[in-house]
Amino acid sequence: MVRTSKTPDFEQALDELEKLVERLEHGDLPLEEALKTFERGVALTRQCQSALKSAQQKVEILLRRSGQAEIEPFSEDTAEEETQRPPAPSASLPPDPEEGVAS
Repeated sequence: MVRTSKTPDFEQALDELEKLVERLEHGDLPLEEALKTFERGVALTRQCQSALKSAQQKVEILLRRSGQAEIEPFSEDTAEEETQRPPAPSASLPPDPEEGVAS
């Protein structure tokens, strides 16, 4: 699929934003250039947020159409619980022979 719009896609916008942040973090830009760079960064941030919101809406529509369970909002607490929880055992792994052996 060829994009003919003048706005870059999400990945391009994010890549450009990361480069702008690096330039600003160096702190060696003249004030006017730094302000223009910051302004471009704000525009790219808004564009990325809009693209993410659109993608989220599409996912929610698809999940509703497929009858999936209710969508749960993301929160930092939920993410931390997920990363702290041990991984579920895989159905493809054989049972551990050491399991059930009392020490």
